Amino acid sequence: MNLIAIEIGNSNIKTAFYRDDDEVLLRSLDGLSREFESDMAALLNECWDLVPLVKSAAQPVKDCQLVASSVKPEWTELVSDIVKDELGQKLLVIGQDIPLPIETSVDNPLQVGTDRLITAAAAYAVVEQAVVIADFGTAVTIDLVDDEGVFVGGTISPGFDLSLRALKAGTARLPEITMQKPKQVYGVNTEEAMRAGVYWAAVGLLETVCRKYAEQIGHWPQVILTGGAAALIKDDCDFVDSYVPNLAVHGIMIAFKKNLYESQDIERLDEEDHRD
Repeated sequence: MNLIAIEIGNSNIKTAFYRDDDEVLLRSLDGLSREFESDMAALLNECWDLVPLVKSAAQPVKDCQLVASSVKPEWTELVSDIVKDELGQKLLVIGQDIPLPIETSVDNPLQVGTDRLITAAAAYAVVEQAVVIADFGTAVTIDLVDDEGVFVGGTISPGFDLSLRALKAGTARLPEITMQKPKQVYGVNTEEAMRAGVYWAAVGLLETVCRKYAEQIGHWPQVILTGGAAALIKDDCDFVDSYVPNLAVHGIMIAFKKNLYESQDIERLDEEDHRD
């Protein structure tokens, strides 16, 4: 199966090309960059050039789907327009054109965010048991899938940069700084103290939430760490089982294939009913 998967986040857009289910290309673009539209067009054309032609087709045609998961509707529309203008293709969007890939027990699944749901689906597809997915990005989400593969919910808190900006905005004298891994647990100056506070608060939050989830389901679940900022924190989380930086992109592939296979099963059952 050939697929161009596009994960549209709050800050960045990741694009991956899968040829025969193997990841050939993966790249991230800054959605706030002035050059984003031209960069996205160039990236999509680069991916499309890698798509093989259908051997049995009478006319040259490429066999590839373009599928997106998005948390930002205005960027979804922009990327969809680029896909149409550059490639003459339709961008399929999870939650609109493709059903959500995992069962949930939350109040409103469509309000959860498809990024969280496809990441949860990808994690459960691998471990096939209760799993916690901690995604460190603009926000930090710590979600739980139970042993039956149901997304039961999670927590949302500010990411590193949001937390540091809030400290700057809400105080009179704290400076504006960027996030780096603190050199030690305590800070010997204001900047290091801010970084240490934000960093170790995140480590403690993750461990506490995982423990609370374990109490709820009766055993310690698998814990998977993902997201753009996860690399910063992973070495101090010895309770984490796996670090998969681009799990959401893999989740797009899983969502599309799940929908494809279920559609084929429905068609097969319909054919059998007609024969009967």
